[in-house]
Amino acid sequence: MKIKTGRQEPAGNKGEHDDQPLTPTARLFTAPEFNCYITAVIGLKSKIKRDVFIEGLEQTLLKHPRFSSILMNDNSQEQKWVRTKVVAEDHVIIPKIELENANADAFLESYVSDLTTIPLDTSKPLWEVHLVDLKTSDAQNVVVLKIHHSVGDGMSLMSLVHACTRKTSNHEELPSLPNENRLSSKSMAGYSRLIWMVMLVWNTLCDALKFIATTMFLKDTDTPIKGDFRLSKSKRMCLVHRTVDLEDIKLIKNAMKMTVNDVLLGVAQAALSEYLERRYGEHESKRNSSNMLKEIRLRACLLVNIRPTTGVQDLANMMAKGSKCKWGNWIGYMLFPLSLALHDDPLEHLRRVKSIIHRKKNSLEALLTFTSTKILIKMLGVVWAASLTSRTISNTTMSFSNLVGPTEEVSLYGHPITYIAPSAYGHPHALTMHFQSYMNKMTISLTVDPTAICDPHQLCDDLEESLRSIKAAVQERNATQ
Repeated sequence: MKIKTGRQEPAGNKGEHDDQPLTPTARLFTAPEFNCYITAVIGLKSKIKRDVFIEGLEQTLLKHPRFSSILMNDNSQEQKWVRTKVVAEDHVIIPKIELENANADAFLESYVSDLTTIPLDTSKPLWEVHLVDLKTSDAQNVVVLKIHHSVGDGMSLMSLVHACTRKTSNHEELPSLPNENRLSSKSMAGYSRLIWMVMLVWNTLCDALKFIATTMFLKDTDTPIKGDFRLSKSKRMCLVHRTVDLEDIKLIKNAMKMTVNDVLLGVAQAALSEYLERRYGEHESKRNSSNMLKEIRLRACLLVNIRPTTGVQDLANMMAKGSKCKWGNWIGYMLFPLSLALHDDPLEHLRRVKSIIHRKKNSLEALLTFTSTKILIKMLGVVWAASLTSRTISNTTMSFSNLVGPTEEVSLYGHPITYIAPSAYGHPHALTMHFQSYMNKMTISLTVDPTAICDPHQLCDDLEESLRSIKAAVQERNATQ
């Protein structure tokens, strides 16, 4: 299929979403240090019907203001979104598949990884859809979405996916919206309001000082997974995914009185401990490598949705004027220290994570990082703000995020979905872990710099094994109680 690449001219006035200036965070994502993209690999149960799919895009994505606008600079060099006429076929790519003796899963992995080296055409709206006619081990065909991060964050895009899908059991019905409300200060058990306020101020102050120190001098230990993004601005990233049973995670969550996100952090901490112990063990004795783990400073940037309500929101409500659940990039981050160690009791990883998360939840750190970025952009401009933000993030080791997906099987333009594996790249980390729930499964997506992590499937194995060992420990504990 031939893809048109000619420049599209802005369309006439079409409503209140015309000629919208970029938000400060969106401007940050267009800076060279943060030329960030979101990818989503979506497995389907059936072969793709091209015409049906394109018609679906015309009825959904093409009507969305951010997916029908180009990014332009006006005479004052202020960036803004300008509405344009969009032809769906210009954004749909159907690759020619020549497998020969290659493995289908490896081919898809290589194809998606190659996309990380190809920038989007800025003369068109910043998104494209790849329809991959390839049968893999877990899907009949695959759709790959590639979207510039300035268009919106993960929560925005999950709301868009929700609007584009229907229940497989009833093609006229939208999927049920999984929703979680934030815990209010009035409902926090164990605290009086005064003590809660004092601790909130104290924790936020401590986190602010650590944030400033990280920007200035406080660096994570140089480990085999840290990478160095100063060496290249256009690295080829490797994207892999693995699917595990969500019920196993819920079993652990209920037994340990934690959240799903807490469990995932505990599993990630246990897996990274095993992975790094193995990497260090290639050159050190087992005893020395275990001691080295305890001396490592390794922090993850936990991406946090700072909207008043969590969970996937209805797209119409998100786009409504004055809505509290706004479309766009409304994400802050928390610096989360991972405690690396090899424990005889794997539940110790969960206990340590739970302790830190309990304090982090009583802090405004995520809102602080979001607000400080906006202030930096307004005071110093995008170039300086991007440089400082990149310095802060590059002094940590990895990114971590988790999104809730549909709880029942859904279809994308009549094509039943088997899994959703989203992730992001372009930020200065050699490792990004993203967890995405869908039905009764949890998909683990890893985006890695292969020059630092040459065996991402081994890290997936460690994550899977850590989940199994933690589940076994929980079951053993329950059996003895």
